Amino acid sequence: MVGDFRALNTYTVSDRYPIPRIQETLTQLSKAKYITSMDALKGFHQNVLTPKAKKLLRIITHCGTYEYLRIPFGIQNAPSHYQRMMNTIFPTELSEGWLIIYLDDIIICSDSWSLHLEKLARVLHKVAEVNMKISLKKCNFGFADLKALGHVVSGLSLGIDKPKVAAVLLKPIPQNKKEMMSFLGFASYYRQHLKDFEILAKSLYIICDQQTVFEMTQERIKAYEKIKKDLTEAPLLLMPDWNIPFKFYIDACGDGLGAALHQVQIIDDKPTEGPVFYISTQLKPGEARYGASQMECLCLVWALEELHYYLHGSVFEVITYCNAMKSLINMKVPNRNMLRWQIDIQEYRGNMTVVHKAGKIHKNADVLRR
Repeated sequence: MVGDFRALNTYTVSDRYPIPRIQETLTQLSKAKYITSMDALKGFHQNVLTPKAKKLLRIITHCGTYEYLRIPFGIQNAPSHYQRMMNTIFPTELSEGWLIIYLDDIIICSDSWSLHLEKLARVLHKVAEVNMKISLKKCNFGFADLKALGHVVSGLSLGIDKPKVAAVLLKPIPQNKKEMMSFLGFASYYRQHLKDFEILAKSLYIICDQQTVFEMTQERIKAYEKIKKDLTEAPLLLMPDWNIPFKFYIDACGDGLGAALHQVQIIDDKPTEGPVFYISTQLKPGEARYGASQMECLCLVWALEELHYYLHGSVFEVITYCNAMKSLINMKVPNRNMLRWQIDIQEYRGNMTVVHKAGKIHKNADVLRR
């Protein structure tokens, strides 16, 4: 039985307890040799409601009035409450960095089998202690790689869940705004795998606006097909190795800003460069009027902010086609924009080196029309 709680949600004071960011959380699996994933059975339904909450969650049906005894789906603060509860149960394990909890998903990682068994025993002991129920059919114990949080994860790489992608790609071209928003929401979940996703999707987002007529022009069909193609060909992303410098490719043009975070890691006994994260964004109206050099500086500042989690405290090379960038960010008498940007990048200067690479060979972050 499902209730419609939209009216109740409008009067609910929001609980701002943070939900983990999936992409950053999964980096904890870096170098793990053994991974276990578990799923709390029926998640929210394991939480008993207070008498006051039961009255607020009454539903009226043709068979009479009913009260929920446990938290139902559709309540505004249910995810925040559940995440807080899970974090409260496992505070020590979370602080030690080998346990990941995302709502009802529990992931354990280790670099040795004996240690993995010890960690698993600790978690299961607490699960039994609080009378939490685990879905056995959704458990995977001690794998080198497995499916978790919509990805195929291992200690070395992060990949897209191909069967999920295949199911979406079998659907026909969206015929209305709801179908298009559903497709874009799915593709956006994997945007860190997709080069220039936000730029490609710009024309598709436009027709999802309430004030815009839904019309699939040839340009939009082309963009839609390109995103589908990118999803099927999405590369494996390397798990970041925090002991190795990053290569940070940036590029900007009239369509938007793009950046690619790479690393050179030893794979099959030889050094191999691969992507760790792709980001992109559309330009704001005022930013589209910047000159090429200014736009490249804007791209650097934006990309540093977006990937702060990876780059703060890390050694990295910024690789750009813009020969003037080094001079611009060290300008002695900067204009207002440059002064603000110089302040923004100050915390990275000790670990950041700017390297110029000619446009023809600088392809890792090249945006669409370069």
